[in-house]
Amino acid sequence: MNLSHTSFRSYFASLFSLVALLFVVSSCGGGDKGKVEGATTLYGSGSKTWVTDKQTDASGDKMKLDDAAKEAEFTFTATTFTASEGGQSQTGSYTFDQAAKTITLTPQGGGTANTFKVEKLTDDKLSLSGNSGAMYVLKAK
Repeated sequence: MNLSHTSFRSYFASLFSLVALLFVVSSCGGGDKGKVEGATTLYGSGSKTWVTDKQTDASGDKMKLDDAAKEAEFTFTATTFTASEGGQSQTGSYTFDQAAKTITLTPQGGGTANTFKVEKLTDDKLSLSGNSGAMYVLKAK
C-alpha cells in the first residue's frame, strides 16, 4: 500500500472529523439530560403519579431501596401533592419554578417546606436533588 503524504493527511483529517462528530453526538446523551419541561409535565392533564426509580447518595453511589421506598408514590395536581410511603401519606402544596429549576413542597399543616433542584423533568422522568446532594429519580406510573 503506497500512501502519499497528501492522501495520508486527507485520510487523517477525515478520521479526525468522524471521531469528533461521534464525540459530539455521544456527549448529547439522548438530548434530554438537564431538560426541564413545563409544570403541566409534572401533573399531566389532571394528576400524575410518579414512583421511585432509583436514589443516589451525595457521593453519587446508588442506594439500595427498601420495600417502602420501592412502593413510594408522589401524585401531583396543578397545585397540590400527595406523597405516600410505607402506609403513610403527606399532602400539601407546591410551587414549581421552571426558570430556576426548583420545586418547593410545603406540607399541609404548616410543616417545614423542602426545596429541591429539578435536574430533569420529561413526560416519563423526574430527577430531583436535595440540599445534601442526594439524587431522587422518579418515573411516571
